[in-house]
Amino acid sequence: MQGFMVRLDGMLRRRRWWVLGAWVVALAVAVPFAAKQSDHLTGGGYGVPGSQSQTVEEAIDADYEAAGRAPLAAVLVPKEGASLRRDLETVRRAVRAEPRVAIRRDVLRRARAAAEAEPRRTLVVPLAVAEKEQDAIDITGSLRERLGLAEEEGRPGVHLVGQTALWSRMQEVAKEDVEKAERSGFPIVALILLVVFGSLAAASLPLALGFVSVVVTGGLIYALSRTMEMSVFVTNMASMIGIGVAVDYSLFVLARYREEIRAGRGPDQARAAALATSGVAVLFSGVTVALSLAGLFLIDTTALRSMAIGAILVVGVAMLASATLLPVLISLLGKRAWARGRFFSRFRMRQGRGDAFWARWTTRVMKRPVLSIVAASAVLLALAAQALDMQTTNGALRQLDPSDETRKGFEAAADVSGPGASSPVKVLANFDNGSVRSDDNRAVLADIRSALRRDRAVARVTQTTPGDNGRSALVLAELETDGEAEAAKDAVYRLRETLPRAAGESVTVSVGGTTAQQEDFRDTVSGSMWKILLFVLGLSYLVLLVLLRSAVLPLKAVVMNLLSVGAAYGVLKLAFGEVDAITPPLVLAVVFGLSMDYEVFLLSRIRERYNATGDTRRAVAEGLSTSARTITSAALIMVGVFMTFVLTGLPSIQQIGLGSAVAIAVDATIVRLVLVPAAMELLGKWNWWLPAPLARVLPDGNLEELRLPAAGARA
Repeated sequence: MQGFMVRLDGMLRRRRWWVLGAWVVALAVAVPFAAKQSDHLTGGGYGVPGSQSQTVEEAIDADYEAAGRAPLAAVLVPKEGASLRRDLETVRRAVRAEPRVAIRRDVLRRARAAAEAEPRRTLVVPLAVAEKEQDAIDITGSLRERLGLAEEEGRPGVHLVGQTALWSRMQEVAKEDVEKAERSGFPIVALILLVVFGSLAAASLPLALGFVSVVVTGGLIYALSRTMEMSVFVTNMASMIGIGVAVDYSLFVLARYREEIRAGRGPDQARAAALATSGVAVLFSGVTVALSLAGLFLIDTTALRSMAIGAILVVGVAMLASATLLPVLISLLGKRAWARGRFFSRFRMRQGRGDAFWARWTTRVMKRPVLSIVAASAVLLALAAQALDMQTTNGALRQLDPSDETRKGFEAAADVSGPGASSPVKVLANFDNGSVRSDDNRAVLADIRSALRRDRAVARVTQTTPGDNGRSALVLAELETDGEAEAAKDAVYRLRETLPRAAGESVTVSVGGTTAQQEDFRDTVSGSMWKILLFVLGLSYLVLLVLLRSAVLPLKAVVMNLLSVGAAYGVLKLAFGEVDAITPPLVLAVVFGLSMDYEVFLLSRIRERYNATGDTRRAVAEGLSTSARTITSAALIMVGVFMTFVLTGLPSIQQIGLGSAVAIAVDATIVRLVLVPAAMELLGKWNWWLPAPLARVLPDGNLEELRLPAAGARA
């Protein structure tokens, strides 16, 4: 692999303008599409194949055309200085301009009469949408723009409600959050890079790669969203991970390049050496991150899988950019890529002084390994213990700020129509014998409706519709609470027990609706966590087994990664109480993947020094001292990027950002700087134990041991 990277560097040196031109073209093509990447993202993808809620939705799509259409309504709230009739006319004009939405004449007539008779009363005006719920988010977004609701100040007193309106607003908020995070994240990253490199030119290289990776991935997400269902949170995931990994990968390569320059190599040879060592490690780490994220495919839901796709795409683009674009940019910058700027030269700290500090630190830790392990583990276990009773939740409405106009619209509509009107329970009855209109089956439907009315959470049974197939019926019921309340969730589980008993053995009863779908999703995610855990644990162990040629060190790394994730979960529990259902699997996959970066760079350096000296203590000290500064800087950047997303509006994204930031911070400090050296001191020669049969078949996976001519030789 090192030979391939050296040959790649030679090709890049000869064809650098072609390579740069290709990336400029890719960026130019991606920019307009990246700007629209959220246009076709949806709030769907939370259906669980085989679940009752999915069975109901599939039946609605097949046999209940009217019931499958997107529920949407305009809510007009009286405001000082405003007129209900004027607002109603505004809604009418906006609807007329949108051909896929309409207001029935009788509905409009009654609304006008109500606005005239009671001008201080909130009006809920049902709108007819000609598309199914999952296909109507774009329509709702267009209508929101026509009404001015997508603008920051909105239109006082006018709101749109319904599941499509909710997810359309979530789409807008997610886009706004990404823009805010990127605006604040890049300056933070730039400041850290300036401190690390002491050069504006050198600091601009990782920033450029971060920008290119995020934009190109945005274009790819737009293309994919036209052909498959992708979650509104894909852009947040791609941006969050993309900025971090692109900057980290370029930081590792650029730091090694500058290190080789200081060792006496010429620019061309130093660049080849950087690609042959850290460049290979970047590719190795990137593939591992992608594979770790692929563990999310073990959860059979489109939403999580689409988020995994977005993250994997941005990691792939970042890997490609670090292997091709970065060497070209380094070559074009020349001396500016490794020399410190005139201003920063005044504050330069000698590299040897920094290495000496880390060497002293490692020595102190390794002199008291038991104390170090006990103290560090106690802190992590104390945090992890907080997560033992961590509860997950699911939903969208409560993620919006209480002051958000869409949330206000839902609350106003609930005051008029009841809190459960926007998310009815959908009960599907499939009859084994006879038509739905037979006397026996009509009696069964009556029993189902009666059982619904008897449930303490049901406010009213609103509708019973025979299916087009003649052998099923759909019963709708409104709850006393909104669909995201605990009482609504309890009602779903209770109805799934009581309704089949009321219907009898010849009828299959399925309970669906928004609340049921959310609970089925939450149960599926919780029930699949063990599969993701086994996948990432096994993957991490196998990768490090091949890389380090040790059966012990990978086991130690896996245990320490678990401590990092556990500590992150504990902090999330303390900060949020309940966490979103998507948070635990995403944090697990992201953290295990990203922690491999630091694992690979640190332990490969330690192994390189052990191969040269045969002394574990010296190898750890030298490996840590040469990599700690870079790893700490990379982790600081990653934490800074994740924390910018903590400041955004959606709690689910805040939780992913905070959990990942805590885990990376713990991993790069307590784990890498305390637990790793202390554990390796205790294990001694056992660190490098490998059964003979494995030793014969495993390849030499050392990534940092340089196999190039010595410094000063001709490249």
